[in-house]
Amino acid sequence: MNEVKKLLKDSPRARWAMMVLVSLLMAANYFFYDVLSPLKSTLQEQLNISSSDYGIIVGFYAFPNTFLLMAILGGIILDKLGIRPTGSLFAVFMLIGAVLTAYGASDYYVQGGIGHEFMSSFLTSYSPEVKMMSLGMLIFGLGAETSIVVTSKILVKWFKGYEIALAFALNLGMARIGSALAFNLAPRLKLDGFWSFPIWFGVLVLLIGFLTFLIYLIYDVKLDRQIKSNERLLAKDEEFHISDLWKLLTNRSFLFIAALCVTFYAAVFPFLKYAPDFFFHKFGMSEQASGDIASLLPYGTVLFTPIFGWLVDKKGKSATFMIYGSLILIIVHLLFSFTNFNVYVLMILLGVAFSLVPAAMWPSVAKIVPESRIGSAYGAMFSLQNLGLFAVPILAGYVLDKTNPGITPEMIEAGSRLEYTPTILIFVAFGVLGFIFALLLKWDDKTSGYGLELPSNVVEEKS
Repeated sequence: MNEVKKLLKDSPRARWAMMVLVSLLMAANYFFYDVLSPLKSTLQEQLNISSSDYGIIVGFYAFPNTFLLMAILGGIILDKLGIRPTGSLFAVFMLIGAVLTAYGASDYYVQGGIGHEFMSSFLTSYSPEVKMMSLGMLIFGLGAETSIVVTSKILVKWFKGYEIALAFALNLGMARIGSALAFNLAPRLKLDGFWSFPIWFGVLVLLIGFLTFLIYLIYDVKLDRQIKSNERLLAKDEEFHISDLWKLLTNRSFLFIAALCVTFYAAVFPFLKYAPDFFFHKFGMSEQASGDIASLLPYGTVLFTPIFGWLVDKKGKSATFMIYGSLILIIVHLLFSFTNFNVYVLMILLGVAFSLVPAAMWPSVAKIVPESRIGSAYGAMFSLQNLGLFAVPILAGYVLDKTNPGITPEMIEAGSRLEYTPTILIFVAFGVLGFIFALLLKWDDKTSGYGLELPSNVVEEKS
């Protein structure tokens, strides 16, 4: 009888090194996604745009994954073609989109650079800068969301049967360091005569992340060769088929966790897009201080998410964690809306909520869905999530403009302040919906047998 050789992923040092490599691309992704947030006021002043225009720019990140279902298609492509071609293709999309976004904010473009005349020829109610930056964010989002799906499948590939919840948690923690650094650095990186430098710096960070992903691919090839030599490739009945999508759509637990995903993230990421501006207007804080406070949320998740991930691996209680996190989210946004409670404490509490739910949610999918269609499952979840990431920033910007009629960027510079309460209540509403879906998920787990309340890998995956 032939002895089965030890795989590369059986080495703790090797699999954690792979987690770090792919997490660097995630961190770069998050950095660029959030780099515009602390620059909202600057964007409005330099490009003469409204809050609604800003909402369109950041919302278009989610457009291809919401209306073109690219995250779902990317997940299907991932399950069919594999990690290497899919990951490389969509990482390149990220880079192209980031360059176009930065170019749309550049002085060269604003002064009539390449493409400015064309962008001025249609939809004339929107400036060429808004249209170019929106196009850039669209292409960036096209690559970014599928890249996250690829990263999720990589973690399942290397950590299933090991410390999968902790791996997801540390991956998210490293990614959110990217977000935190964006909030900290963007206001400080503005140069005299080159205010858009923070956006170009984000492009550089993405390029570095892409290079680390190429290093990972070398080891991915090696692991696949080991698996093939051990004759441990998927059997024919375990391979992905398009018909498997119907199994996802009829899986009640998957539908509840996907619904929680879209509503929970709709109450967090769009809030972060406006958080520095919110702190400036409600609490009178400077642009730099507002960015620093907003960064407390991603920095907090760096600490809390690994702790909760470790608890999920050892103790379970994934569905319960999702309920607690959703409830904390509601309380924090209500306090933001109606009180002047200490903003530092509230952001730390929001960081706890933003750690509890993802630390439990993402590894739970690996219990609900077989590995052969895990890419499609994550792709479907990210597409639904992007529905919120597209619509909610635009809705928030629209509500902000409508509830503050007549207030211009010039008036704000002179001392006028925006009323944010109706806008923050939008996030409260999504938090309530997320809480309901978390309750339904725990209720369904009592009969589904997936074992979301049990420690990681105690219950075998079901088809």
